[in-house]
Amino acid sequence: MAESSGREHGRAAAHMRPVTLERGVARYAEGSCLVAFGETRVLCTASVEAGVPSWRKGKAAGWVTGEYSMLPRATHTRGRRERGQVGGRTQEIQRLIGRSLRACVDMAAMGEWTVTVDCDVLQADGGTRTASITGGAVALHDACLWIAGRTGAPTAFREFVAALSAGVVDGEVLLDLDYSEDSRAEVDFNVVALESGGLIEMQGTGERAPFTPAQLGALMELTTAGIRDLCRLQREAVSR
Repeated sequence: MAESSGREHGRAAAHMRPVTLERGVARYAEGSCLVAFGETRVLCTASVEAGVPSWRKGKAAGWVTGEYSMLPRATHTRGRRERGQVGGRTQEIQRLIGRSLRACVDMAAMGEWTVTVDCDVLQADGGTRTASITGGAVALHDACLWIAGRTGAPTAFREFVAALSAGVVDGEVLLDLDYSEDSRAEVDFNVVALESGGLIEMQGTGERAPFTPAQLGALMELTTAGIRDLCRLQREAVSR
């Protein structure tokens, strides 16, 4: 495929930024992963607690939830810390992370344990929610192994989930937008999918212009192919 001349490092339209997944970076967490999508870096830690929320007690099933936060200087200018009630964008991202990660796990096989996956953005250059889900799944994988080690039961982790952005920028369909692309995109698109191909979420918005069915097809083709690559990287990360 021809290179897109306007992209950083001469990246082709269908190419992701360099992705790294580093496990075991937080000493005390039952699972952890430092994920980087280019210049975006997110620390994902999975914490295990015995028991489940009160509304889930007696159901012989576990629970997985996600939290998301951005450090004050993760962006070009300092942002205020969210204290008390979190903002609407943060709530939306936390719910997306939680439902994405729950799809990885057999809750009944997990037993009455709760895993909280905290995704803390250290540096933001676009795609923080997609990086959080992708790295969070690696942290969750290791937390489930920790539970299995305690209970003697097989791990409740079933398969990986990953997420990726795409968009239409200056009329061109691009994969994995960085901030400079995302901030001027006509169309913003995010996909979350399981390793087996099942879709969890598609979020597509015509930010500055409507998009066509042909563009939607191209966006889906790019993101689903990219997610397959991300799941391969996740498998490689947990095999090391």
